[in-house]
Amino acid sequence: MNEEEILKIFKKSGALLKGHFLLTSGLHSSQYFQCAKVLQYPKYAEELCVQIGKYFKGKEVTAIMAPAIGGIVVAHEVARYLGVCAIFSERENGHMALRRGFEIHKGEKVLVVEDVVTTGGSVREVIDLVKKLKGQPVGVGCLVDRNGGRVDFGLETFSLISLNIEAIPRHQCELCKKGIPVVKPGSRRLETDG
Repeated sequence: MNEEEILKIFKKSGALLKGHFLLTSGLHSSQYFQCAKVLQYPKYAEELCVQIGKYFKGKEVTAIMAPAIGGIVVAHEVARYLGVCAIFSERENGHMALRRGFEIHKGEKVLVVEDVVTTGGSVREVIDLVKKLKGQPVGVGCLVDRNGGRVDFGLETFSLISLNIEAIPRHQCELCKKGIPVVKPGSRRLETDG
């Protein structure tokens, strides 16, 4: 699949939104990828996530790990393709942690996946958690890279779509200056949500 075909799937499923959005990073943007809208369709979830799995096939990955909530379905579908387990981290007292009995074994090769990367903050937290638990992060896969590949995780990284979509601080946001209400469509409530 090429980027044009993938973008068609996002548009067809209503996952590419236009407006005034507050991103998980705290930045503002006029475009938002609501991956849950595309991942709600098992056919699309499989078609998209298999591409990540194919890219990392042969890397001896033994587990797929994602930050909750956005990356959970991505992790599951990539893990299914690769025939390994899928786990996810959650915030506990403001920090990423493994809960629900999930664990990483010493030396385990872990592929970190996410739905959308903007600043890469959540992915970095998961990578740090894998290292803290003595696992070995081997790469990062995501459906959408909103920053055109500018975030460097220090690992091999693959995204289905890599676009340079403006994400700016609130004080520089023209939509805020025009008084257009901001929407926070993601799963994580931010201190700046008001």
